[in-house]
Amino acid sequence: MKIGVLGTGGVGQTLATALVAHGHEVKMGSRQAGNVKAVAWAEGAGDSASEGSFRDAAAFADLVVNATAGAASLDALESAGTENLAGKVILDVSNPLDFSKGFPPSLTVCNTDSVAEQLQRAFPDARVVKSLNTMNCDVMVEPSLVPGSHNVFLAGNDDGAKAEIKALLEGFGWPSDDILDLGDATAARGMEMYVPFWVRLFGTAGTGHFNIKLVLGS
Repeated sequence: MKIGVLGTGGVGQTLATALVAHGHEVKMGSRQAGNVKAVAWAEGAGDSASEGSFRDAAAFADLVVNATAGAASLDALESAGTENLAGKVILDVSNPLDFSKGFPPSLTVCNTDSVAEQLQRAFPDARVVKSLNTMNCDVMVEPSLVPGSHNVFLAGNDDGAKAEIKALLEGFGWPSDDILDLGDATAARGMEMYVPFWVRLFGTAGTGHFNIKLVLGS
């Protein structure tokens, strides 16, 4: 599959590298082609890796991964071009973290809205799926870093799009039973609001190698 990864940070690079390793062709997108981080990644990731602008990556892709900062995601996808997103699945892994008042971060959007919903409204012909935002980036692509069974979540309005993302997650090693569909795009609100708690857990644990497990009582 041809996949465009928007974002050159740690999350984008981790996902892009794993996707290449799993046999996909990946173009990393940034605001302008020739971004230093994107060029370095493409040169080191092999023949199936390339880089370009957000627009280049979206036009190239069958599936788009939004790994930009949540507060900048709308602008990034607008730069990618509405026509390049129409009909495509957008895997939104972003979080709307706001560090403007220091640490710990707050959220730029919460309670009654989410980044995933903002993207779906702005690009109604795209098929947005929220997933992978509730864990550290290395756990996203290597769930065995956390021992035992633990969960990854999906939310979105299009069942077909969620099925495509579920297959992608299974390719990363997530067992089908550990992938939990939380429903429509409004479920992304809770997924995004979990992240400030995750930040506190990270500080306590001293490692990002932890995750959520839903345990049901009788």
